[in-house]
Amino acid sequence: MADNKGVFGIKGIFGDKNAGSEQAPAQPQTTQQPALDPTQVYPVKAEEPAAPSMDPQALPEIKQMLQNAAAAQQPASLAPAPLAPPPGLEFLNAPAAAPTPVYDPNDVNSIPLPKSQATRESEAALKKANAAAAAAAIDTDPKKNLTQPTRIGDKLVSEGIISNDQLQIAMKIQRNNPDPQKTMLGQILVELGFITESTLAQVLAESTGVEKFDPKTTVLDPNIVKQLPKNVATRHKVIPVMQEDNTIFLAMADIYNVLAMDQVQRYFPRNFKIVPLYCPEGEVMDLIDNYYDYEMSIDGILREIETGMSSDENKITGEAEGYVNPTVRLVDALLIDAIKRGASDIHFEPEPAFVRVRYRIDGNLQQIRSFHKDYWSAIAVRMKIISSMNIAETRNPQDGRITYNVLGREVDFRVSSQPTIHGENFVLRILDKKKALVPLESLGMHPNNVAILKKLIKRPEGIIIVTGPTGSGKTTTLYSILNFINAVDVNIMTLEDPVEYQLSMIRQSNIRAASGMGFAEGLRAIMRQDPDVIFVGEIRDHETAEMALRASMTGHQVYSTLHTNDAMGAIPRLIDIGIKPQLLAGAIICVIAQRLARKLCPECAESRVATPEECHIMSIDPTKAPMIKVHKGCEACGYTGYKGRVSVTEILPVDKELDELIATSATRHTMLEHLRKHGFKTMQEDGIGKVLDGITDLEELISTIDMTERL
Repeated sequence: MADNKGVFGIKGIFGDKNAGSEQAPAQPQTTQQPALDPTQVYPVKAEEPAAPSMDPQALPEIKQMLQNAAAAQQPASLAPAPLAPPPGLEFLNAPAAAPTPVYDPNDVNSIPLPKSQATRESEAALKKANAAAAAAAIDTDPKKNLTQPTRIGDKLVSEGIISNDQLQIAMKIQRNNPDPQKTMLGQILVELGFITESTLAQVLAESTGVEKFDPKTTVLDPNIVKQLPKNVATRHKVIPVMQEDNTIFLAMADIYNVLAMDQVQRYFPRNFKIVPLYCPEGEVMDLIDNYYDYEMSIDGILREIETGMSSDENKITGEAEGYVNPTVRLVDALLIDAIKRGASDIHFEPEPAFVRVRYRIDGNLQQIRSFHKDYWSAIAVRMKIISSMNIAETRNPQDGRITYNVLGREVDFRVSSQPTIHGENFVLRILDKKKALVPLESLGMHPNNVAILKKLIKRPEGIIIVTGPTGSGKTTTLYSILNFINAVDVNIMTLEDPVEYQLSMIRQSNIRAASGMGFAEGLRAIMRQDPDVIFVGEIRDHETAEMALRASMTGHQVYSTLHTNDAMGAIPRLIDIGIKPQLLAGAIICVIAQRLARKLCPECAESRVATPEECHIMSIDPTKAPMIKVHKGCEACGYTGYKGRVSVTEILPVDKELDELIATSATRHTMLEHLRKHGFKTMQEDGIGKVLDGITDLEELISTIDMTERL
């Protein structure tokens, strides 16, 4: 009863109607229940007193205050506060309490109570007030506070691009313009001639981080454009220009138009992200006009050219710019189509009556389409214009280069023209950096070969040679190695003919034979540039080979390529060029030979038991014939049965014993026996392993690697 009395005393302070008089204990009251058993004893619950005029959740605070008072040896009851607290918070005006006792896990009375809702709200309000005070204390001057966002007009004035008077003129026009679509301050400044579109784009990029979209160097994907209806694109002055994974890049003049981006989002999957790119309004409307009002498919463009031949001859000369010219759209459509199909080369081959278009996909040429030769002159002129060739020259070979942003990434095209009896033959080599620069582990090498290669490239000096025919992936392998060893503390310099892919932190140089800079001359110049690693595009003659080997013996790591059938063939090939065997010994780290075999399409590959003939080729007992996979063909792989390529490799490491054999001009058989003892595996054995793993089939392996000894 003592505890109850203390609680009642507090209620009296808080304004209980019986305050000042001692309250009698409540009479027991039994709960009304039907059919009570007289033999049972039922509990009796005391009547609860009237609820006090306070927040019920403040009870934990009261208990805490009582514990503090007990710890200080004070009475449990609280004295009236000298100042009247706000209604409902009278319990906060208690006498000063002693420090909160330390929690003792062995004492059940010292269990800490959670904070009340009122306390949490008070703390939250305090934090909010402190944050507001801190925000008010920040200097809003953009020159003093760099984190404060700056308006476009203020930034232009602060950088001295426009004067304050010019800004005021533009702002007055902005306020008086009733059309909300024409109230963008930056666009008004451009229309007044105070700034240019490029200046506005640069300032917007610095202020917002939004990149500028350049339609002159970008080829749009018509399939992405057509997903957004033309009326929506015209109303909001936007157009989707590219897709990268689950991101749609949207060219628009008003990069702050959230409503437009929300409208565009409705026409793409929900998990797609819309990223704005700044593009002047006029260029956006031109893109909308070009891609929505003109045919963009290859077949449709060819039909348009065919039906428009007699009506408007000027449109198909190839010299007129703009998408009104169907030849411009046809060339762009062919480039996009080739990249989508994963082609490495595009061939335009004129015949007496028609022009054949072929793509090299996974190493094999595939005919894509043919069209009448009347179209060819316009197409050839268009390709010369965009690759900076001389359109008047038709009797001599020419080389050019095209750089386009296609399908969301930058792609280079190396263009070559060759006069033939039926007209100029064009070949475009597609240099897609995104697909070319792959990690060592993704080249398709066996894990054992990857481990051997990583171990060998740790040698600080020597030469590593990659051999194989044209198109066997030598450059891709070397770029992957250079990318693997590339670091800020390594100076890598290259001599290439030409530079195909640009790598960061690597000094790359083109060979210019016309000006007298060949591989040998360039190598002499590079040796004065303090290099750590040197990449020589190809060893073609005695002078280049000798310079490369001497560089490898003077503390440099050298990489180069050579045309041989296998890794063992590199040594007699260098001797045949004129390198002495004694110079080769101790200078070569390893020789890598490789081919590219097509991989089976995972959608349609079929499994079956190997035949006795196949077991003989793979040196397997026919009674234990394994399961192998073979190609079939489906829509996903273009009905070829193959999709993608994998590297079939052999790595010949040169150790001290092999150096002795090279120096003494040992036979090929003797050197091969030594390598076999140390676990050397040929390309044939590596390829058979990939057949057994279901990566490729035996038919493709036989067409890629010399397997005649096993047939």
